[in-house]
Amino acid sequence: MTVKWGLIGASTIARQFVISAIRAQPNSEIAAVMSSSPERATSYAKENGIPLAVSTLDELLGSDIDAVYISTTNELHLEQALAAIMARKHVLCEKPLALTSADARRMVAAAKAAGIVLGTNHHLRNAGSHRAMREAIAAGRIGKPIAARVFHSVYLPENLQGWRITRPEAGGGVVLDITVHDADTLRFVLGDDPLEVSAFTQTAGMAGGGLEDGAMCIWRFKSGTIAQSHEGFTTKFAGTGFEVHGSEGSLIAKDVMTQKPIGSVLLRTAKGEEELSFDREDLYTRSLRQFHAAIRGEGQPSATGEDGIWSLTSAEAALQSARSGKAVAVDPKLGSAG
Repeated sequence: MTVKWGLIGASTIARQFVISAIRAQPNSEIAAVMSSSPERATSYAKENGIPLAVSTLDELLGSDIDAVYISTTNELHLEQALAAIMARKHVLCEKPLALTSADARRMVAAAKAAGIVLGTNHHLRNAGSHRAMREAIAAGRIGKPIAARVFHSVYLPENLQGWRITRPEAGGGVVLDITVHDADTLRFVLGDDPLEVSAFTQTAGMAGGGLEDGAMCIWRFKSGTIAQSHEGFTTKFAGTGFEVHGSEGSLIAKDVMTQKPIGSVLLRTAKGEEELSFDREDLYTRSLRQFHAAIRGEGQPSATGEDGIWSLTSAEAALQSARSGKAVAVDPKLGSAG
């Protein structure tokens, strides 16, 4: 069976990463693209070899497609995903799934009721580096995890400095853009769930409209592990990294909080240092392969809708903590609660 995809959003991320990942799958093709601008839809389709360009959601969902990839601005995800689910199309949605965890739960419930596959496009858990770290921890190579640190403060490219730093109503700000990823990656690598978060946010000169362009968070996990994460849009030279420190060793990863399969992972124990090997497969290609398998009834997407609820609830809690000055509980069933 050939899976025919429709793109909801003529986006940069689709052009740079997802289109090629879809086309890398056997029996997979992109049949249509939708943009609210007819001119953009037409030019995007021509540039990317997509046969059909439309400007309304009804046109897209009424075309000959089996699945949709949603990469529009965050406030549109809920309506578009629910419409696709109602039309019985499988849904791979960019993070965050919605503007609130309550709406994300609506999406997950609707997909379950309809028997539709819903995935969250958390690309980082598809990185070979993060899977190598997760496997090393699960194998006990660093003993009991004690603490973790995530360095994910970057400089937002000029071509992306639009709604992310100017439109609160669209779900802009660094927390819904990057903290949501770090919350998911911490859960994945540690194999553990956060219980609460304390956070500070800042506006360091890039964002406007009351939005934050930097954040630091402290997380406490069910196992007792504590973690620190730093997210930002304004640091040109920081580099990225991920460390996990345990009772018997440490994992030190550099340049791994990225969309590309790069970086290194060092295991440091009493025996010395060992650089871990890991596959360098494209993150999005792996994500699409697992999504296609889920459509066939073989397992789940690499990040499920439930994973999307967890990461969004964590981001909500971080924003609430920054506003209140208090630690906030993370509960994916109820949303954040002070």
